[in-house]
Amino acid sequence: MRIAVAARSFVRNAALRAEIAARYADVSFSDGETILGGEALIAFLRGHDAAIVGLEEVDDEVLARVPELRIISKYGVGLDGLDIAAVARRGVKLAWTGGVNRRSVAELTLAFAIALCHRVPETNGGFRRGEWLKLVGRELTGCTFGIVGCGFVGKDLVQLLKPFSCRLLARDIRDYADFYRAHDVTPVSLADLLRDSDVVSLHVPLDASTRGLIGATEIAQMKRGAFLINAARGGLVDEAALADALERGHLAGAAADVYAAEPDVDARLRGLPTFLGTPHIGGSSREAQLAMGRAAIDGLEQARVPGDGWPS
Repeated sequence: MRIAVAARSFVRNAALRAEIAARYADVSFSDGETILGGEALIAFLRGHDAAIVGLEEVDDEVLARVPELRIISKYGVGLDGLDIAAVARRGVKLAWTGGVNRRSVAELTLAFAIALCHRVPETNGGFRRGEWLKLVGRELTGCTFGIVGCGFVGKDLVQLLKPFSCRLLARDIRDYADFYRAHDVTPVSLADLLRDSDVVSLHVPLDASTRGLIGATEIAQMKRGAFLINAARGGLVDEAALADALERGHLAGAAADVYAAEPDVDARLRGLPTFLGTPHIGGSSREAQLAMGRAAIDGLEQARVPGDGWPS
């Protein structure tokens, strides 16, 4: 099997390169500094039976122009870059492992929450300018914490929040009644979660039902002085509306690891003193990268054509 590895952090990881090379004799690595797309991605994938992709977008045109590609294994958990309907229609096998980076993303979310509560973005900005801003924040302990999406990462975040004695609210399209009862989580509507939470954190995939999930209307429903965190997928939040809310002081702060256009983050949002941003590092812990890479390698043999019940 001829394998093309496009996912950048996989390619940069010496341990993963060694592990896949030990299992397969014919492996090509994309050693460029940018995410491959369009003609560059097509050119790289040509002549290969299988591919490991990360943030690369594989649509119907790519599949049509690389008909020899019969297996795609996903490095990471986001599926919004893959046209799954086209993959299924063309009979291409696909592998994906959910939640493989859950602890890394949950830890980053917790770090965001603590930093926002203690006004770290503002005070650090002042510190770098030579200002001694002793701003008064609040403790995360005792907050009402709203989790939108209680899947792999959301559940892990619940575990990490236990020492903080937060009142936990959750909104999910699935019913996790047993988990909620076991961990004292209250399921509520999105509107109730936004209205009651001191911290709102998003942990849902990006698809047609969630794109623009948090816009100006939803932000207006949030408490004045609340915090919004997005470490899930870019496109869930209307970034212009978020910047407006931060400028007006309706929200006390916000943090994000993902953006609608990466790496071209809106300059207004990036420059706000109450905004804390990171460059899509949620899955960039050493442990998460190894877990994602090994799942992607295993997926080369476990992939199947998407159909009913996929990807469960």
